[in-house]
Amino acid sequence: MPRIKTKEDARLRRKKRIRKDIFGTAEKPRVSVYRSLNHIYVQAIDDRNGKTILSASSVEADVKGKAKKTGNKDTAKAVGELLAQKCKSKGIENVVFDRSGYVYHGRIKALADAARAAGLKF
Repeated sequence: MPRIKTKEDARLRRKKRIRKDIFGTAEKPRVSVYRSLNHIYVQAIDDRNGKTILSASSVEADVKGKAKKTGNKDTAKAVGELLAQKCKSKGIENVVFDRSGYVYHGRIKALADAARAAGLKF
């Protein structure tokens, strides 16, 4: 019987494997991404203290008001820019990017590229 039953199980195994090496601090937090069918969510996490420093998502009024649909690359770009704005306001420039087992492609890549273009370094 196979150990991996669904695509989600495979993603969670990849996530576990990636998380062994990625660790965030208050100075350089881990930016974790969650992608659902309709939305995308991002958190900056301080793993040393176990606290979420800030978050951004396509559910927020800033992003949702601009986009017709929330589950596409354009919205992911807007969320990446919003994340970079919030990080800069908190004095954070360097982060560690945690793609959470998702393939670095499509919405994940659009979010990361937009955050880099807005000034985040990772």
